[in-house]
Parts: sequence; C-alpha cells; structure tokens
Amino acid sequence: MEFLAGLHPKIIHFPIVLFITYTLFEFLGAITKKEFFSKSAHLLLFLGVLGAIAAVLTGNQAEAVANSWEKQGAIIQFHAIGEHEDYANITLWFFAALLVLRTIVVLKKKFTGYVKYIFVAAAIVGCYFVYETGEHGGKLVYKYGLGTELKKMEIQEK
Repeated sequence: MEFLAGLHPKIIHFPIVLFITYTLFEFLGAITKKEFFSKSAHLLLFLGVLGAIAAVLTGNQAEAVANSWEKQGAIIQFHAIGEHEDYANITLWFFAALLVLRTIVVLKKKFTGYVKYIFVAAAIVGCYFVYETGEHGGKLVYKYGLGTELKKMEIQEK
C-alpha cells in the first residue's frame, strides 16, 4: 500500500488548514454573533475531522512502508514516528469529540453566549495539538529524511 503512504504528505495539509480555519470561524462567530460564521465553523470542523481520518489512515500506511524499509536495512527512527502518531491520534480524537459535543449543543439549541467562547478555547487547544503533530511530522522528514527520495535511495543501495 505504498500508494496510500505516498498520499500522506499531500492529505495532511487539508485537516491542518480546516482546523485552523475552523478556529478562526468559531472565534468570529462568537464575537460577531453572525450565524454564517457559526454554521461555517461547524462545517469546517466536520470536514477537518474527515480529513484527519484520511491523514491518520495514510499515516498508518506510511508507517507500514517504514517497517518494510527497516527490514531492508534502513535506519528508521520509530520513537519519532510514535511521537508523531500519538499527537496525530490525540488531534483526531480531540476534534472528533469536539464535533460530537458541538453537534449535540447546537441540536439542543444551547449554543449561545459563553458556550461559544468555551468552544473557541477548546479550538485553540486543538490547534496546539495540530502544531505538535506537525512539529513531530516535520522532524521525521527534515531531520530523519523519512518519506524523501534520499531515504528511498538509501534503501535501494542496500
């Protein structure tokens, strides 16, 4: 499934942008009290969760490819992969839980006043998880060369 693993670097940018834009729209919805921002935020959160699911699934395939490379003699930093994977899963589950809670609150017509600001604060916490996931993923590429042509050439030489 190297094809799916190759999609990981392309797919990951969608949930990053969607979650950050969700946070911005959640904030704008809270301070302007305009329905457009609030409804758009909900949609962005939903799309972000879908994108994060795709990112985690393709990331799992990328890890499987790294396992096969290790069997061929490549030096793979699995502790770094584990850290990235942990933050990716935390990010996915955090925003998925936020989506479920937000949907329940909206359906019960309780998404008003200070509740909106609670979701803004939660979204900001979620952005921290997005940042950490990206920070650890960036290390995999820029420090350890995982997923690069140089790493592939290293495998082929062995």
